[in-house]
Amino acid sequence: MKTIEQELAKQVYDRVETFAEAHPVKDCPERKKYGGLAHKLPILVRTAGLAEALAFAQSRKKDEHRDKMLDDLAQALGKTDRNALADASRRAGLQEYVRLTRRTMLALKWFKRFAQSVLEVEATDEGDERGGS
Repeated sequence: MKTIEQELAKQVYDRVETFAEAHPVKDCPERKKYGGLAHKLPILVRTAGLAEALAFAQSRKKDEHRDKMLDDLAQALGKTDRNALADASRRAGLQEYVRLTRRTMLALKWFKRFAQSVLEVEATDEGDERGGS
């Protein structure tokens, strides 16, 4: 029997590893965008709340790699895609919203760790994309 942490770690690792295999160049902008969101989103969720953070991330300039990270997050949490996750966060009652936020934060912790270890993206590495967000 696995803990929620173990299951989320596996789900996230599999997704980040797949992304890394599709983008094998260490310093490529795709890794920086995906990894950059992995570093930024937990902070945004803590400061603005889950529903607002997801709405903000989706409202940014269209970027397939950030969208991929949001889809990967949603799928790690058992949702079909980023739209389903955002919808669930908006429709949830208080208890479900708190539970979904906690699970999201657990998953985001793993996204951040694997962005560092697998993608080799640190929080300071994605600074060159600031102007395009």
